Amino acid sequence: MAVIILKTQIAAPIEKCFDLSRSIDLHLKSMQHKDERAIDGRTSGLIGFHETVTWKARHFRILFRMTVKITEMKYPDHFTDKLVTGPFSKFHHQHRFQSACGKTEMTDRLEFASPFGLWGRLADWLFLKKYLRKLLLERNKMIRLEAERALN
Repeated sequence: MAVIILKTQIAAPIEKCFDLSRSIDLHLKSMQHKDERAIDGRTSGLIGFHETVTWKARHFRILFRMTVKITEMKYPDHFTDKLVTGPFSKFHHQHRFQSACGKTEMTDRLEFASPFGLWGRLADWLFLKKYLRKLLLERNKMIRLEAERALN
């Protein structure tokens, strides 16, 4: 299993950062370059506790579908989405938020594992962890920009 942990500092209230992190619309905007679409479940607005979303996107020139469900949520401290169906054998993404001095620290912890045993672990190590980290960084940059822009 691979783990990615990212911390993002945002000069905006914790509630704003929490809501932008669960915005289907902002996620789609951040993943336009992957032709990502929400095709089932919650397809726009803010995803909530026990809701699902099915994503359809092209990665590595291959079309993927992935359904995730929000399995934990405590506003505005944290929420977790877990894989229901999709290309991974495990996909567990925790989103945590802490507020201090008018700023928010957003922490992502993504645990994932590819199928196919040793070959999947090799793919995770060789390129998939770096690829997913880059996607998260792009998404988090969009969240930060949108949250901070809303204050100006």
